[in-house]
Amino acid sequence: MGVRRRTALLPVLAGLAAVLAGCGIRPTEVPTDFGPAPSRARCSLAEPDVTTQSSRGMPVQVFLLCGSSLVTVDRTLRVPEGDSETERRVLVAQGLLDELARTPSATAKEAGYATDVRPATRVTGPRRGDPEDALRLSSAPGDLSAYALAQIVCTFSDSEAAGEVDGSVVLGGPEARTLRRYECTEGVRARPGAGEPPSSEVTAG
Repeated sequence: MGVRRRTALLPVLAGLAAVLAGCGIRPTEVPTDFGPAPSRARCSLAEPDVTTQSSRGMPVQVFLLCGSSLVTVDRTLRVPEGDSETERRVLVAQGLLDELARTPSATAKEAGYATDVRPATRVTGPRRGDPEDALRLSSAPGDLSAYALAQIVCTFSDSEAAGEVDGSVVLGGPEARTLRRYECTEGVRARPGAGEPPSSEVTAG
């Protein structure tokens, strides 16, 4: 190719480069529009669940289901002073059960929260011969779903309802059957549906 021919091609090449530059598209760019961001992170509430909060009362935490695990949610209980420590523990336990059985708000549902505890669930204190820290449910623990029992065990064991907060709670049913001390372990919180929480038989105290 002669010098004149190469010289004649230079304006053409320069014009083509200008056109490509003017389009504003870089070959390495990829689309980044994947739609709108989620309105709320799963298992995360930016604000308290206001439908279940009270402006006054005792701050507590309950364990709700979210995804395949248990997560804590802040609540408030209005508990009148009982005549004895046992009566107060029962009042706290019933208040916690009521919170567990309450249908999550629309905001909480959107974030993935749910509960398996039934509204009719009740609790009473120890019977004659039971250990003083025992709580008896209106349904035998073994008759509850694994999810509901895990919610109750972890909520009670981390509260005043259990007496001493040591990660366990003594539970029984309405009938005079053996009581068991249930533990809220990391495994229970991570996999509440895997089976009953670990427990051991409790003798009268």
